[in-house]
Amino acid sequence: MAGTDSGNLKTVRLWRDAALRARKLRSNLRQLTLSSAGGCPGTDQLDSPDAPQLVLPANIGDIEVLNLGNNGLEEVPDGLGSALGSLRVLVLRRNRFAQLPPAVAELGHHLTELDVSHNRLSVLGAEAVGALRELRKLNLSHNQLPALPAQLGALVHLEELDVSFNRLAHLPDSLAGLSRLRTLDVDHNQLTAFPRQLLQLVALEELDVSSNRLRGLPEDISALRALKILWLSGAELGTLPSGFCELASLESLMLDNNGLRALPAQFSRLQRLKMLNLSSNLLEEFPAALLPLAGLEELYLSRNQLTSVPSLISGLGRLLTLWLDNNRIRYLPDSIVELTGLEELVLQGNQIAVLPDNFGQLSRVGLWKIKDNPLIQPPYEVCMKGIPYIAAYQKELAHSQPAVQPRLKLLLMGQKAAGKTLLRHCLTEDRVEGKLGGGGQEKTYPPSPPPGSKGIEVTSWTADASRGLRFIVYDLAGDERYEVIQPFFLSPGALYVLVVNLATYEPLRFPTTVGSFLHRVGARVPHAVVCIVGTHADLCGEQELEEKCLDIHRQIALQEKHDAEGLSRLAQVVDEALARDFELRSTSPHAAYYGVSDKNLRRRKAHFQYLLNHRLQILSPVLPVSCRDPRQLQRLRDKLLSVAEHREIFPNLHRVLPRSWQVLEELHFQPPQAQRLWLSWWDSARLGLQAGLTEDRLQSALSYLHESGKLLYFEDSPALKEHVFHNLSRLIDILNVFFQRDPSLLLHKLLLGTSGEAEAEGRAESSPLMAPPAPSQDALRATQLHHYVEGFLLHGLLPAHVIRLLLKPHVQAQQDLQLLLELLEKMGLCYCLNKAKGKPLNGSTAWYKFPCYVQNEVPHAEAWINGTNLAGQSFVAEQLQIEYSFPFTFPPGLFARYSVQINNHVVHRSDGKLQIFAYRGKVPVVVSYRPAKGVLQPDTLSIASHASLPNIWTAWQAITPLVEELNVLLQEWPGLHYTVHILCSKCLKRGSPNPHAFPEMVEERSRGSLSGCESDRSVDVGLRKFLPPDLAVTLFELCLAGAPGTLAQFAATSRYRSLEPVCGKEGELLSQPRPEGVAEIICPKNGSERVNVALVYPPTPTVISPCSKKNAGEKHRNQ
Repeated sequence: MAGTDSGNLKTVRLWRDAALRARKLRSNLRQLTLSSAGGCPGTDQLDSPDAPQLVLPANIGDIEVLNLGNNGLEEVPDGLGSALGSLRVLVLRRNRFAQLPPAVAELGHHLTELDVSHNRLSVLGAEAVGALRELRKLNLSHNQLPALPAQLGALVHLEELDVSFNRLAHLPDSLAGLSRLRTLDVDHNQLTAFPRQLLQLVALEELDVSSNRLRGLPEDISALRALKILWLSGAELGTLPSGFCELASLESLMLDNNGLRALPAQFSRLQRLKMLNLSSNLLEEFPAALLPLAGLEELYLSRNQLTSVPSLISGLGRLLTLWLDNNRIRYLPDSIVELTGLEELVLQGNQIAVLPDNFGQLSRVGLWKIKDNPLIQPPYEVCMKGIPYIAAYQKELAHSQPAVQPRLKLLLMGQKAAGKTLLRHCLTEDRVEGKLGGGGQEKTYPPSPPPGSKGIEVTSWTADASRGLRFIVYDLAGDERYEVIQPFFLSPGALYVLVVNLATYEPLRFPTTVGSFLHRVGARVPHAVVCIVGTHADLCGEQELEEKCLDIHRQIALQEKHDAEGLSRLAQVVDEALARDFELRSTSPHAAYYGVSDKNLRRRKAHFQYLLNHRLQILSPVLPVSCRDPRQLQRLRDKLLSVAEHREIFPNLHRVLPRSWQVLEELHFQPPQAQRLWLSWWDSARLGLQAGLTEDRLQSALSYLHESGKLLYFEDSPALKEHVFHNLSRLIDILNVFFQRDPSLLLHKLLLGTSGEAEAEGRAESSPLMAPPAPSQDALRATQLHHYVEGFLLHGLLPAHVIRLLLKPHVQAQQDLQLLLELLEKMGLCYCLNKAKGKPLNGSTAWYKFPCYVQNEVPHAEAWINGTNLAGQSFVAEQLQIEYSFPFTFPPGLFARYSVQINNHVVHRSDGKLQIFAYRGKVPVVVSYRPAKGVLQPDTLSIASHASLPNIWTAWQAITPLVEELNVLLQEWPGLHYTVHILCSKCLKRGSPNPHAFPEMVEERSRGSLSGCESDRSVDVGLRKFLPPDLAVTLFELCLAGAPGTLAQFAATSRYRSLEPVCGKEGELLSQPRPEGVAEIICPKNGSERVNVALVYPPTPTVISPCSKKNAGEKHRNQ
């Protein structure tokens, strides 16, 4: 984050001088702030129907600064002009003035600063303006002014003028007479040409004419020789005149969001330029005129059409920030590594496959974005880990020969009984149902029932031996009980095959058989490649087969259309809100995106655009297959091979690795270590020596094998970092044990485990159990084990020693069990109820909770273990509740995994199927999940607490870590659309079934489509266009769950660094500071009720966002 912070500071300096000047004007002045009589200080008065009254106190003649802002005034108090003989600064912002009050003219002979922004001014009285002859700073922004009076030019002492966000179509000619004017802001008006009057302002240093339709600049703009900061964003400029290049004093120049195709050759004369933003233009070539600008420190060229970067870019030796994202760049010059001072380098969204050698020299880069590139050298997984890992990869590649391993992950998804397992057998074994191909002969299999899934199964399939192409096939069980672990296997760069049983398919079943799976994959892996395969084609007639395939195709198109239209409508609402500006949106709680900052809205818009640009790549048409027809099976094989080898779809299939890394992987899967469940780090180090890897080079190799899913190595986990989990097949078998909810099967496993232990003890000479157990003992043991099975299936509870019995023969030693339980906790599948902190349990039994098994509606299951029994809390004080709403799809298993993640933050918890009661210290918290009821009510997950109003900060303190943990989990779903709201405490207190949500709640009209006004969703979390394929037996998603702990611990993991979102996922109001001068907010559902601002905004933002006039620079505007 160091790079981001420094970048913000650099950009904020653009307006530092103006702030310092304003501060000097106000220094050592006596100040007075007045609020409406009878009103609540800080309350938003603009919605009150009655104009408030102000009463001036006595003896105010010496006051030099008077603030009457945010009072809803239509006129100033009587006698104001005559009573304030020493007044120099008057603030009237955020009121209802339609014209300048006459009292302002009375103060004109000594007033130096006037702020009348955010009012309803439609006209400025010529006499009042002319009287302000001593004025040095005037703010008229955010009004309704169609013109400015000519008398404005008589204010010869004026140094700063802000008339932004008005309706000005032109400026008065007299403005040319403001010879001392140094800062002028006229952005967001209706100018259609650059005002020539400004060319006479020879002292002008800062000028903003952004968001006007200028369409061109005058040749003699060079007259503004003192200009240092110039904003021309969104001015519809197609070219720059040559005279523009004579602005020799320019230091910061914003030209983003125009139509520039080139820069003038003389642009290189701007030698003082330090910051240049050319983002969102039409540049096809890197402007050569930039290369001589040796003093340039920040350069933004995002969202152009660049195809290359010149080698002479190394001449920009002072460059600290370089943004080249979302272009068409295919390669980087070798000389880019000479920019050793770079702190920010953004390359995402290009076509870069190979990074230059010695890329590790860019060691100072803190902000690094490279996603959405077809990287093969280094592989994507290495690049996403950061510059140090790239340096290690390139160093290793120099030590050993390169190697290429074409492997691709293939996932079979679909409902139970869709035919996935039989299809897998027929594909991977070159088998036809009932027959065996090979050697030109057909052999009939003996009659057998169709193979059924045993859970999640993995098969290696060499699809093309001549080219060495191998698929790692994952058969994901269609049973709902496996939903909690299925998302672990949905990874980028895989080929998804959605299997549909055409024999049983009906159009009304599309949402459950096809639609929900597509939503799930799209939310987890945006832009994933999906192939629809219809099985049991032999059971359908020819016409029936065609009709069903066409119906699936048609409904997929409709669902995609509805989703895209809904997202487009939401993006349009954001555009409309941005056009009204933050101050206007803050005038009424009825406004869309009330209180949401421009920065958060731009991030939200970027997220919507990301979702629209990264729809699933669904291959059409539906491919019908019968496992009895060898020709159809061969056609499916050919289809999968052609898709896999398509370089534009799977560019990373032929990634380049150091030979030593490939050998290390192979050694891990050779006997004898291949049979073990895990290896110690030192075991892997010995294998590394055999592969030619010294100990200091082993870390980067293991990190890559982990990220690419070959094995599990948690370098950030204190409990697991000394171990390497290489036997992923056995780990999958262990997971299947926990999610086969068959009581007879579980009991059978336990009985086998106990009988095995008894036999082992009987064979031990020192064992007291020499004699066979009596039948009564067997019955007692069976009864006890049956009790454990019932507790597991109803409440998700198991003691550690029973888990060990359940996992035999996978787990033999106690160390195996302990490591496995740590791993399951890190995955978010279970947590220890009575884990000792720092000390052993002194022989007491450790109990583990699997939240996905909890069946009781009311939380009470733990009472019989830990002696506590929490009843539901009735909120008699102020209730604080944050609600997450999921209109499209709710991530399967999210609530269960979230239940595990929050365990380290709470005490005295009690779990129900859909609700958790717990305490954070002495503060109660409740986490609730409410499944969707029809298409109009989406799934919601809420986090609530309560406290008295003076102590509401304790409720914020209690729920904030829980919010952060949920945000971390949701980062694993970069394509997921959801909203975050703070519910109105007044509505909650009176028991409203539909409490108001700050900001406005999103409305969903139909399944898969959104409309209405929506606010809180940010994700980018690590959002990506299309990520490289995962070519191995993968369980690397298991590391995504993260161990329970603080947000900082999660952010430190490599995977979360790679999931850097386009826009933050917190609710917008949660990531903003409380508004100044506002104590209460009106609830739109009951205008007479006012909600304390402390119940809507947290004490400090959950994400600190630096505030500056232009949102900390255009890089944040354009992010």
